Amino acid sequence: MFEKRKRNAPEKILILGLGGVGYYLAKRLLYEEYPITVIEPDSDRLRYADGHIDARFIQGDAMDVACWQQADAANIDCLIAVTNNDAVNMMASMIADKFGIKRKIARVRSLQFGQKNSVLTTADLKIDLLIHPEELAAQEIVRLIRLRAANEIIDIAKGQIQLMANRIHENSPFAHKKLKEIAMQHSDYAFRVVAIARGITTIIPGGEETILPQDQIFIMAGKETLPHLMDLAGVEQSHRQRIMILGGGLIGQRIAELLEKSVGIKLIEEDEERAHELVQELVHSEILHGDGSDVDSLISAGLSEMDTFIAATGDNETNILSCLLAKNLMNDDKKGNNSKKQGKTIALVDKEDYHVLASTIGADLALNKKVMAGNEILKFIRRSELISVAHMHGFDADVVEIVAAPGAPITKKPLAKINLLSTGNILIGSVFRHGEWRIAVGNTHIKANERVIVICLSIYLRDVHKLFQI
Repeated sequence: MFEKRKRNAPEKILILGLGGVGYYLAKRLLYEEYPITVIEPDSDRLRYADGHIDARFIQGDAMDVACWQQADAANIDCLIAVTNNDAVNMMASMIADKFGIKRKIARVRSLQFGQKNSVLTTADLKIDLLIHPEELAAQEIVRLIRLRAANEIIDIAKGQIQLMANRIHENSPFAHKKLKEIAMQHSDYAFRVVAIARGITTIIPGGEETILPQDQIFIMAGKETLPHLMDLAGVEQSHRQRIMILGGGLIGQRIAELLEKSVGIKLIEEDEERAHELVQELVHSEILHGDGSDVDSLISAGLSEMDTFIAATGDNETNILSCLLAKNLMNDDKKGNNSKKQGKTIALVDKEDYHVLASTIGADLALNKKVMAGNEILKFIRRSELISVAHMHGFDADVVEIVAAPGAPITKKPLAKINLLSTGNILIGSVFRHGEWRIAVGNTHIKANERVIVICLSIYLRDVHKLFQI
């Protein structure tokens, strides 16, 4: 007979595969104190992970039932199958079902499985959450392009609160000013700067923080207030119509498929054979064969006339550098120094170390499909504890909607007197009170059962739990 687990004990999680998504998830879930077991065949990956995270590692094949038995699969609560093999991940979910694992999550790159009209649905495969990383990235880019000039806007609290990413230029009304000065000068609007990406660092700012040119900032405001702030910051709100995509892989092709009937698309692919394939598959897009990292190629392709440039190759450095190059070509002097028109750049970046850097030196927005897939999985796992969690692209930070439990530490004192909030890792953004969302300030005192929006550095999400739970 097994010992009955305490009601609030965290779920036991089994991860198959220590690639990009698997390692990212193991690291994040361990920060949040979930017990993690990992099965991985590659000894080099295991050695690296063993030196960086405190999980239980089993070297072996995900299809070897003996490894599952060694992992005590009968007492696992959640399976996350993220190997680089779709078939293995799908089969693993069926094996997990036989062991009685309640929740099964699988990463599958092919769109032929798990859909309503597929030969094999998620129900057939015993999968509770099916993750398509490339589809997630493509859909997010399409959403951003269709939404206000490709600036990132995150909806929280069912759209009542919005967060907008914006780069600060030398002539911005926010440049070289402390946040408390900005708040005083624009007191007509209820808003708050909740995160700053500077260099490779994400800052959760206090009132004394000074905003500098080239900072990427996240502004939180009510849905009605955000358009005024966009005007103040000089953000164009019209839809972008001319788009250039560098890279015709799964993501680049999918973006073109989703947009080509409503938006002018030029796609550059370096591989000649792949370019010919895309000509047949993307009948409404203009396919160009060439080197997208070459200045002359980009100029001859008409980059200076584009509104948005998307770097979606499989190489991090190429994507970052091509965005930097595109930014200069799209916004050069010949467009007029007084014009508000600014071309947007979006880069796909797989390395976490490059994620914030990319949005600082070249790209207006850096997306990481590994992080996006991981965060979809994390939201699914945490759904019983948090109302919602969103990751801020290009920032090492999350925005969380959570309810304050009666007797939780957050309810004991006004925000200014809570020590954990003075570390610069967690910021209380808004509280839902008397039927409306209000920007939280130092003397705000959170009450039991109130809904609150919190911004935190990603690795401090567990501290948010501690603040809001008993």
